[in-house]
Amino acid sequence: MASASASASASARSTLHHCHCSSHPNPNPNQPSLLVFSGGTAFNGVVEELKKLTTRVAHVLPVSDDGGSTAEIVRVLGGPAVGDIRSRCLRLSDQSTSEALSVRRLLGHRLSLDGQQAKLEWYNIVEGEHPLWKGVSKPYRETIRSFLAYFQNQILRRSDELFCFSNGSIGNFFFAGARIFFQSLDAAIFLFSRVSDIPTESLVLPVISTNDRLTLGCELWDGTVIRGQNEISHPTNGSMEPINKLIWIGLNQIHSPSNLNMLEGSSSVPALPSRIKRVFYMSSEGRNLLHEVFPTVNPTVLDQLRSVDCIIYAMGSLFTSVCPSLVLLGIGEIISSRSCPKVLLLNGTHDRETSGFSASCFVTAIRDALNRTYGDPQNCLRNHPSQYINTLLVPKDGQIPVDVECLAAQGIFNVISVDSVHDPQVGVIFDPKSLMQALTDLISGCTRMNVTGP
Repeated sequence: MASASASASASARSTLHHCHCSSHPNPNPNQPSLLVFSGGTAFNGVVEELKKLTTRVAHVLPVSDDGGSTAEIVRVLGGPAVGDIRSRCLRLSDQSTSEALSVRRLLGHRLSLDGQQAKLEWYNIVEGEHPLWKGVSKPYRETIRSFLAYFQNQILRRSDELFCFSNGSIGNFFFAGARIFFQSLDAAIFLFSRVSDIPTESLVLPVISTNDRLTLGCELWDGTVIRGQNEISHPTNGSMEPINKLIWIGLNQIHSPSNLNMLEGSSSVPALPSRIKRVFYMSSEGRNLLHEVFPTVNPTVLDQLRSVDCIIYAMGSLFTSVCPSLVLLGIGEIISSRSCPKVLLLNGTHDRETSGFSASCFVTAIRDALNRTYGDPQNCLRNHPSQYINTLLVPKDGQIPVDVECLAAQGIFNVISVDSVHDPQVGVIFDPKSLMQALTDLISGCTRMNVTGP
């Protein structure tokens, strides 16, 4: 492992020379450009269909997830969480060749839940002897193995910390190795994007470009402060078992007294004692871990916001996936100044963060996050909800009440119903094809208006 650093450097250069970027034609300038605020789970289900609409998409993702194998990497090696970014990169990766599929299969692989089995499997992969390497050519094999070896080297150097490989993501390990080697999250994303052959016009952007650990916190309306994204959205009581992030509860259950203290899903999750007032970033170092910090937004995100044809707030965990990107200084200022479509994709069911919410409650939460309403008074904005959202796409038969009158009072009159499907694990979700058609119609309609005038 002593030469892991030199090997990683040489292999990175080799792969960037050999990468089959030519498999993607030049982007069509007539394709619309989008920016999507999302997390790494719910929106993934429509990414494949989105590629058919446009590849000119900036995917803005938080780097504060502290669950699963991401949490173990952050615990031992520090740094930002890369799980959501890795998840989106894999969804965007090329699938047009057998080698591309082999690379995707390898980087998407998770190790066994059993700790000993997972460690043995991991060593098998690092040593290049695992069947997952089948179909991966030498340049890619050398690059991926080098950064996996570099990741292993970093773990061994922390001999005082015992790393748990249970349910570990190979993609996360590769990503972490690249980030530490380059000392740059952006460089790690670039390498991962080239290895998995993501179209160059498809951007995967951490909302905060940092090498530091970031911790998300939230304040509830009853004054309670909760530290950690996992504790806010789906606490596991310290268990290493994988969890279903999309633990939903039907609207009709919310008002049942027997369900006020527990949400029933794939596992039992205690309900929040009161609604979430705001999310913010907390110190990850030192003794004062309840101290609020104010990280700087990734400037590339601001550049994209200024120029894209459409801004989308995706479905998923409202407060822990979408709002962490919205509370940063500069985001609200730019979005409120744009006259493009600004679209909220409404969830089809409730989760722990939004129990009892109506559609207008989602809008209010987004407005408050972008206005930084409950943060430092000197940094607060006072923009109207309609300056941030002008269109609502709603899945048919969804469980979130669409309170049209309240939305109208917020200045939102364009509410569009979209066909839905029922997922046995998640519940009501958008039908991907119907969602893309609705976005196509919306964007083309706005384009015609801009050309011809009102």
